[in-house]
Amino acid sequence: MSTHDVVLGTGLAHRATRVIIYGALLFMAVIYIFPLLVVVLTSLKSLEELRSGTMIDLPASPTLQPWRDAMFNACIGTSCNGLAPYFLNSVAMVVPAVILSTPIGAINGFALTHFKFPGHNWVFAFLLFGVFIPLQIVLIPLAYVMGSLGIANSVVGLVLVHVIYGIAFTTLFFRNFFVTVPHEIVSAARMDGAGFLQIFRRIVLPIAIPTIVVSVIWQFTHIWNDYLLATTYTSGLTSPVTVGLYNMVASTTGTKQYNVNMAAVFLTALPTLLVYVFAGRYFLRGLAAGSIKG
Repeated sequence: MSTHDVVLGTGLAHRATRVIIYGALLFMAVIYIFPLLVVVLTSLKSLEELRSGTMIDLPASPTLQPWRDAMFNACIGTSCNGLAPYFLNSVAMVVPAVILSTPIGAINGFALTHFKFPGHNWVFAFLLFGVFIPLQIVLIPLAYVMGSLGIANSVVGLVLVHVIYGIAFTTLFFRNFFVTVPHEIVSAARMDGAGFLQIFRRIVLPIAIPTIVVSVIWQFTHIWNDYLLATTYTSGLTSPVTVGLYNMVASTTGTKQYNVNMAAVFLTALPTLLVYVFAGRYFLRGLAAGSIKG
């Protein structure tokens, strides 16, 4: 008897249970996939074809011209260079922010679990508080700091903001994973004369790969999709792609180019979609490994 038989039972009850489960899964899949399908189909049609058919009709003459227009030719404000400059801004913001916040969180999590120091519980409490503090509260203080440092309205300023805000999350991820690592391993290494960084780099870090993946995916998704911080601290051509997408849709004059807008929506969401398609299994393994367990 297979595991599925044990869980679902046998006979008529077994078949009825399977029908209900697969029916529910199919229903939820349709709900989530249908909007994406409409976006893709609309982005592959010309405006004339959009006016003569419905949203879910298959494109009679598929074209990638709306995608090219969205990326390189669409007008956003007075600039008609498409999303490309904003896309590059997002890449320039996400890469250093993820690279900086992940190792800092790993070191913090290791220090808080295996190298206790006076007041370490207070430090962890403050970092934990940073996870739950609403972004709206810190907008003005961060704006003052960025202005004082001379990095307001710049990608560098956004990188700093996301690193500061992301450290609380990454520290929590790594702390909850490292707390499951037996102290005997660390104690034995210390007795052999290994220092903090040696133990961290040679012993602890190699077994924390699942948590590193979780941290990178979480930070990448959060930073790439951010709109509040981006629209607050940047403007014009210094903005990331989420702000560029909004400005493209909102500033359109004349005939509304729904196909170009839909292509822009898909292009904006494509990086995070690819991350979950290719790294989703590792993300789930990292969650199961204890990176977000309390």
